[in-house]
Amino acid sequence: MSDTNESLQQRRVDAIPRGVGQIHTIFADRAENSTVWDVEGREFLDFAGGIAVLNTGHLHPKIVAAVQEQLTKVSHTCFHVFGYKPYVELCEKLNKLVPGDSPKKNLLVTTGAEAVENAVKIARAATGRTGVIAFTGGYHGRTMMTLSLTGKVAPYSAGMGLMPGHVYRAQYPNALHGVSTDDAMDSIERIFKNDAAATDIAAIILEPVQGEGGFHVAPKDFMQRLRALCDQHGIKLIADEVQTGAGRTGTFFAMEQMGVAADLTTFAKSIAGGFPLAGVTGRAEIMDSIAPGGLGGTYAGSPISCAAALAVLEIFEEEKLLDRAKSVGEILVTGLKAIQARHKTLAEIRHMGSMIAVELSEGGDVKKPAAALVGQVVARAREKSLILLSCGTYGNVLRILVPLTATDAQLQQGLNIIGECFDELA
Repeated sequence: MSDTNESLQQRRVDAIPRGVGQIHTIFADRAENSTVWDVEGREFLDFAGGIAVLNTGHLHPKIVAAVQEQLTKVSHTCFHVFGYKPYVELCEKLNKLVPGDSPKKNLLVTTGAEAVENAVKIARAATGRTGVIAFTGGYHGRTMMTLSLTGKVAPYSAGMGLMPGHVYRAQYPNALHGVSTDDAMDSIERIFKNDAAATDIAAIILEPVQGEGGFHVAPKDFMQRLRALCDQHGIKLIADEVQTGAGRTGTFFAMEQMGVAADLTTFAKSIAGGFPLAGVTGRAEIMDSIAPGGLGGTYAGSPISCAAALAVLEIFEEEKLLDRAKSVGEILVTGLKAIQARHKTLAEIRHMGSMIAVELSEGGDVKKPAAALVGQVVARAREKSLILLSCGTYGNVLRILVPLTATDAQLQQGLNIIGECFDELA
């Protein structure tokens, strides 16, 4: 008997803990570019991109070819035992891509949370300090240290007790909800006065554009003042570019648009086109703060993932995907504004490049988040064969992370479905 979504869902419930969430109760069988087919043969337009992992689309032929070639050479040695050229070559290229004029070095690991953990380790070793400042609405991972940094309890750390200490929470600028750059900077000064001296803080970490928090873009003046504050007190600035990186915002890293450079930059998700790879790039003297053996991991910088990432970099150049990210954003935002003109529940449309979010509120009142409506729109869109995601501190934000390789016709198809959903539900 053939598998069905229902039968696999039951097997999933029996075999997998409920803590492993699943937004859509469908099971993928195959995929190509921006299209996914489930085990029952139904076709879906993918506006989720594996949560920002598939900027180059599902199974890009160049990535498939690079991985197949690497599989004829070596699949694993552990870089700590035998080095291999793809690791070195990729680090050289990333050192040039990450913003900042200082000489850089690069560490490869496997997941975004692992990258963030290592960035904090490096900052602590470089400064001899232990404290870290993170921000409201921030998301940095699900490991113990990264849960301390993540500014949202449910569902990420609910029921798990308090996370490790020495993490302090500042306000992230959010004009829609009345948090200015001055407010954000003042909240950091309050930490210095009430919780931990500046000389106890190793790093300040933030997402240049918040991901799970709702795609809030850090104002340039905030980033510049933050950079100056870190320089004043010898604090390392960490840019978490796990979701923004690999071209989603129209530059390879969002910080390129902020007018400043971080000391340490984390990346993951789309860097390897669907293969697990992450890393930290930073100023060379900071990256060398930890002695040999203090960084790395058994699967860190897998040869297969490195080959995929090198192909991703070639695809971005050959297909001009940074320019495409900007045009995808323009097409989608124009279409969403047309929907907004009909429905005041669309309180705000935010984007940088093709990193797009729509915040929903009841009757246009931003103090009344419309989380239920977001859930209904996501479900109705799935019924119409479009895959969407939600996010935001209150779960009232729709987010779009469509592959940059999607066609204009597919973008319009998705917009039409989103419009239909609001016409039927809002």
